[in-house]
Amino acid sequence: MELIFCKWVSVFLFSCWLIFSVGHSVEGLHGNSRVRAVNLGGWLVVEGWIKPSLFEDIPNGDMLDGTQVQLKSVTLHKYISAQNGGGMNVSVDRDNPLEWETFKLWRVSESVFQFRTAQGQFLTCSGDGDTVFATAESPSDSETFYLERNFNNRIHIKLKNGTYIQASNDSVLTADFPGTPGWDDNPATFEMVIVGKLQGDYQLANGYGHDKAKAVLKKHRNSFITVDDFDFLYRHGINTVRIPVGWWIASDANPPAPFIGGSLEALDNAFSWAQAYNIKCIIDLHAAPGSQNGMEHSASKDGTVNWQKSPEHISQTLDAIEFLASRYAVHPALLGIELLNEPAAANVSLDILVPFYKQGYKIVRKYSSTAYVIFCQRIGDADPSELYQANLSSLNTVVDLHYYNLFNRYFDNLTSLANIQFINIVRQPQIQALNSANGPLVFVGEWVNEWNVTNGSLADYQDFGRVQLDVYNAASFGWSYWTLKCEKKHWDFEWSVRNNYLQLQSGMYVSNSPRKRISRVILLLGLACIWTFLH
Repeated sequence: MELIFCKWVSVFLFSCWLIFSVGHSVEGLHGNSRVRAVNLGGWLVVEGWIKPSLFEDIPNGDMLDGTQVQLKSVTLHKYISAQNGGGMNVSVDRDNPLEWETFKLWRVSESVFQFRTAQGQFLTCSGDGDTVFATAESPSDSETFYLERNFNNRIHIKLKNGTYIQASNDSVLTADFPGTPGWDDNPATFEMVIVGKLQGDYQLANGYGHDKAKAVLKKHRNSFITVDDFDFLYRHGINTVRIPVGWWIASDANPPAPFIGGSLEALDNAFSWAQAYNIKCIIDLHAAPGSQNGMEHSASKDGTVNWQKSPEHISQTLDAIEFLASRYAVHPALLGIELLNEPAAANVSLDILVPFYKQGYKIVRKYSSTAYVIFCQRIGDADPSELYQANLSSLNTVVDLHYYNLFNRYFDNLTSLANIQFINIVRQPQIQALNSANGPLVFVGEWVNEWNVTNGSLADYQDFGRVQLDVYNAASFGWSYWTLKCEKKHWDFEWSVRNNYLQLQSGMYVSNSPRKRISRVILLLGLACIWTFLH
């Protein structure tokens, strides 16, 4: 009798172990144990590459804030250069344009600009006959120039009073060209080469101006993502959406210039649609004041990263977190809040980031004891395990990893097979190691079925997508594809699924309904009995 009792105790304990070892479960999900999400990128935070048509009607639309230009004198055949990258003289004596010869535009209007140097100073000229320097710390009238441009990117630069800048024989810039220059080879004519651009919320709003930008964004927000998209996601087993938002949403009725209100109404709509389809929402603070990574998706003005340099910026970010937490904490569709997307390792130190994350966690917890608080890893040269060593709490917390086989020279010449092997050899062990670490759950918050393989076949893409789904499906919190809709087809989740390039695996979605759970328990009990009596 005692032996039989012991055997049944063993059966019970082993069955419990089997049940609970099936995997981590994310609280609050309907029907699935882990997050299977899609990002709604390019909707409430603009990225021009996702939908280029948003920018096509801006006058001089290739000269927006943050556009990087190099200027070459057509008579000296030399490039304009800010010595030491700024803070000193300006010369016209460089054969090859590098960092010192590259200037970032600040757009005042379609024909009026300011030029920022690599070190952050502005080109400045006091008036007629004066020399141009790169010494101004902030722009005003003396740092503002009028540009005339012809069809082949030759430009003239003049002061407000109409005097043209010319390249002198002494290889400096002076405001003393006599009269009005033509487009022939003369000292006041320069060739402009555009070497970089940004197309984010800042560029769109400042490029169009407030009224036109408001109309463009209203149409975009009402049409780019609709309730029909939630129906599509639901029908394909997606249980969560990750929604990027900008920090200005906290003052949506009257956001700071040049940002445009209206994203809050769209976010409210998304929550309503999600609730109707039993889909959960992760709010992702994608753009922070001052920019945390210098990219257009952080609403950067010119690529400069200023977020950690200003206590005011960090305070504004926390205010945005509080606004979002207070508004959505009790909404049944909320799953979690991501405190900051992709802080740059080169510009945002752990000494600043970790205290910010801890403060953000406390703010969310003030309004919700169950909402997941998500901490994004730093992008660049940073180890995601650093966040597991930071004691960020383990109560419904998540670390977000972004996995792309892109944006790094390592991937440039890899074959399709080598890309697939990288997922298995590098990514899979990292996920397994972090899954077993004490602390937050693991979330692959951004990944895409795209690579640098130029001749990938349909079968190649299917294999690449399959291995990513297999590996990322093991993350203890889950994954989120970037993005639902995109001009670039393989980034577009909907297109990839409809055209069979991304094959969602039906076995990934394990139901947690009561009937299914009971069936699974009975099955596992039966297996446990067999195991017990065989031993």
